[in-house]
Amino acid sequence: MLFPIILSFILIIIGFAIGMKYSDIVWAREKAPLLREDAIKKSRAVLGGQFSEQLAPYLPGFNYSPTEARFIGKPIDFVIFKGMDGKEIEEIVFLEVKTGKAGLNHAERTLRDCIEKKKVRWEELRLDLKKPE
Repeated sequence: MLFPIILSFILIIIGFAIGMKYSDIVWAREKAPLLREDAIKKSRAVLGGQFSEQLAPYLPGFNYSPTEARFIGKPIDFVIFKGMDGKEIEEIVFLEVKTGKAGLNHAERTLRDCIEKKKVRWEELRLDLKKPE
């Protein structure tokens, strides 16, 4: 009397497990191509943005001399040394390039805040490269 109940219970569990596995396979077949396509679109957008960042000094709307711009990439795209072409730097500009609807990330926001609060300073490091005697 107990055996049929246990057997039924085991068969229900096995059936449930097979059904779950089958639903995973069906989901993967249906959704994986869409997920892959979405990932490719996002990757293209990121690569396009990175490409645009590096080309920015040569595109219309760039308000500085390309020869005065130094690409850094992270955490900020450019440091502009305005006036460097004339051998006298008048201003230093930190420039972040964005495309589309992209916003500042956390590191970019904290860098912007430091600059706006004038938490910027000059430091000089002198290295002694003499050979030890």
